[in-house]
Amino acid sequence: MKAIRFFRSFGFAYSGIKAALKSEQNIRFHFTAAAIVIAAGFFTGLSEVEWMLVTLVIGGMLALEMFNSSMERIVDLASPNLHPLAKQAKDMAAGAVLVFAIASAIIGLLIFLPKWF
Repeated sequence: MKAIRFFRSFGFAYSGIKAALKSEQNIRFHFTAAAIVIAAGFFTGLSEVEWMLVTLVIGGMLALEMFNSSMERIVDLASPNLHPLAKQAKDMAAGAVLVFAIASAIIGLLIFLPKWF
């Protein structure tokens, strides 16, 4: 019985990804950017280690963006009225996404630029 619950959890996760893609513009942007980076990686001929880094950065970015979206929904549910702490929580989660996006861009530049120039 536990195995059934375990495998059902994959369905819930897939539903979450689908819901995020359907409702969140930033998630769609990050998925599109990930597809472009993957295509560029194939054309550039990345090494195994570079692919590992790109995979970690893409996975981390998508996961963090989905976490941010879920945080926004939780805060909206818990605090439907404007509240300074609710705003701070949402802003901090968005800030975490921005920090990781900047780090991801730097990693991408460090990997791709030497191969292109």
